Amino acid sequence: MGTASMGTERTGVRISRVPAGVAAGHPATVEAGLRVLAEGGNAVDAAIAATFASCAAETILCGLGGGGFATVFSANSGSVAVVDFFCAMPGLSGQTPGPMVPIEIDFGGVPIPYSIGGASVAVPGVAAGCAELHRRFGHLPWLEIVQPAYDIAHTGVPIPPPQAEALRSIAPAMILDQGGPAYAPAGRLLEGGDTLQHPGLDDAFALLASGYDEFADYTSGLMVEAVQAGGGSLSRKDVEAYQPISRPVRSATLGGRHVCGRLDLNRTLPTIAALPRLDPLSGPDRAVALAHALQENAHRPEGLGETTNISVVDGEGNACVVTHTLGLGSGVWLPGLGIHLNSMLGEGELLAGHIHPGDRVHSMMSPLVVLTPDGDLDLAVGSAGASRIRSALLSTLIAYLVEGRSVPDSVAAPRLHVAGQIAHLEPGYPADGADALADAGFVVQQWEQTNHYFGGVSAVGRTGAAGDPRRGGHAHVL
Repeated sequence: MGTASMGTERTGVRISRVPAGVAAGHPATVEAGLRVLAEGGNAVDAAIAATFASCAAETILCGLGGGGFATVFSANSGSVAVVDFFCAMPGLSGQTPGPMVPIEIDFGGVPIPYSIGGASVAVPGVAAGCAELHRRFGHLPWLEIVQPAYDIAHTGVPIPPPQAEALRSIAPAMILDQGGPAYAPAGRLLEGGDTLQHPGLDDAFALLASGYDEFADYTSGLMVEAVQAGGGSLSRKDVEAYQPISRPVRSATLGGRHVCGRLDLNRTLPTIAALPRLDPLSGPDRAVALAHALQENAHRPEGLGETTNISVVDGEGNACVVTHTLGLGSGVWLPGLGIHLNSMLGEGELLAGHIHPGDRVHSMMSPLVVLTPDGDLDLAVGSAGASRIRSALLSTLIAYLVEGRSVPDSVAAPRLHVAGQIAHLEPGYPADGADALADAGFVVQQWEQTNHYFGGVSAVGRTGAAGDPRRGGHAHVL
């Protein structure tokens, strides 16, 4: 087995096909995916295992109480599928929710208001979505796929320093109820390298290993009771009506490749389609073209949100990319099971337009597969980062597809994010690009340090694999 911590293996080497590999936000998440690949699982099996593992190892970012999306590429048929298992709006029973609980999050020294509590909880979909992926595409027995997550939940894992930094930012939402003993044992917030373990979460995964239906039957009543006790309107009717949804696959062309996925709230694929041909442009002109496309196609609100992404390719060339999240977390937990419920209804930027009970909450998550003109896989990629997902993906895709950088170099390359008229630039962004942006009328904000604000990309492609160093990401190729 070749090893590529932070995606460093195969750097700069062009190979004819995408190697089997896993890229994600935590070493334990990657190991879970690799373990299932080694046991004969396909890309979807490994992605499900890694998704569940992230729900035990990356609980600051995600969990069984959240929702997400998966994009699946089948090498045999050349087809792409998108499965939506994001959170749904409650209220089918007609109950009226109480008020949410206002909190303040310190992000980069700037206080940001958010809302949590039972009224912020939407119907979760992670377990249901993974069960649907397994039903449609899986190969290994369900028990073998859930086992790595159980092992992580049972023993605990070290928290990466970037995730510990994120915890400090969102602590007011995380240390409520069962979060306190897990994230602040003995009254002190976890620091990088400390062990993260949630009492009861191993029992939740043991229950899930016995079958999704058994898990849903047992947890539904607990969830409804906990949410309603916190002032939410989620009911049995909402939970029983929830189903994963197949979504239309959209595509856009970049660098002669087809970028395929879903149409997200922040218009990632339309933004790619709006770009001019980039390869004839100079670096500064390319920066301005990207900035204008990001500005003109954006969904305006800037959210924080915590998310994770998993990208998997197997030895047959199949790929599965999963992006999922808890939002910030609601502060409502399932009693005795270590499961934190989402706060999607407290994130106003996701509630665009009128959403009826049973409808999906909107999302900016955009797991992607990139195909050659012949329909072969070139890259499996996704990102965390709320409103920065789109800019993180485009920065990475342009570096890989247009500039010809390796996957690790593309993920690590300094990024540009546009918010209104402000162009946020990471340290190391080319000075001539910054000057061109200023000349084009953008207010350039040069960051002094690399920050998880700029997203968290995970990618597996022809030149290796990479987990984003901004968020303690990890990757291995076989």
